[in-house]
Amino acid sequence: MNPPRVKIFSGTNTLDLASNISTHFGKNLGKATIQKFSDGEFQPVYNESIRGDYVFIVQSTSAPSDNLMELLMMIDAARRASAGYITAVIPYFGYARQDRKDKPRVSIASKLVANLLTTAGANRIMTMDLHAPQIQGFFDIPVDHLDSSAIFIPYIENLGIKDLTFASPDVGSTNRVREVASYFGADMVICDKQRKRANEIAGMTVIGDVTNKDLVLIDDICDTAGTLTKSAAMLMDKGAKSVRAFCTHPVLSGKAYENIENSVLSELVVCDTIPLKQECSKIKVLSTAELFSVAIRNTFENKSINQLFIHSHLKSK
Repeated sequence: MNPPRVKIFSGTNTLDLASNISTHFGKNLGKATIQKFSDGEFQPVYNESIRGDYVFIVQSTSAPSDNLMELLMMIDAARRASAGYITAVIPYFGYARQDRKDKPRVSIASKLVANLLTTAGANRIMTMDLHAPQIQGFFDIPVDHLDSSAIFIPYIENLGIKDLTFASPDVGSTNRVREVASYFGADMVICDKQRKRANEIAGMTVIGDVTNKDLVLIDDICDTAGTLTKSAAMLMDKGAKSVRAFCTHPVLSGKAYENIENSVLSELVVCDTIPLKQECSKIKVLSTAELFSVAIRNTFENKSINQLFIHSHLKSK
């Protein structure tokens, strides 16, 4: 009996990232095609045998929802092709902002997506920087929740900034920012915002002193960039020397690119979990390929992925 092999496949949304992950892993990307019909319907097809293999399917579920449907169908096809173990590698887990009933008569979409992935046949989920970490509890299968700090921290260290202060663009990001600030032994401030409705800010205040400081804003998602750019402007108004931002997932919808280009931000550093729609002189993209390739290898070899999390960096410092 042949031993199981690792095979990495990609949906159409994250093809470049999946190819880079495969390169770092030392394998060619698996052969699969997405057949499309004239009415817009599509059908994933594996063009090689995956019977008994460890199959890793890379696909971010950012908009449009076809990306999620494509991933579900690829998982279903792999299960029906007798794959031995199926891991959905979801660099950006869409619908994660809908993790609770914050008003009457709404869907908890992230729980629904968890159910769909499990029902389709996924044995394991691998993702990065969930908007709400408790979403891991929506799954009854293992979830590997990777941390972008393993990528951002070395970049920040190489900046060599002396008066470094970290900022959270809202109260919800404080735990994430506090861990990174602790690593550097730096101070932290909070930008407290009040919203009228989604993607619209009513007011904002700064908690903490930023005078003559170089500020680093950290968040998981940059959508319209409204919060980010207004936070940066307010920090500069309060006396900061400079403001740069680190956001894992560049959703970048609406006027995001224009907002960033015209902002006071020195730069916006993002990961390649979602492909950029256009270029922007202030946006720098860091690759997650090596991090995911190590996680995939360790998963296949039944090794710990503990070293891929920020608390390992804190312990070793």
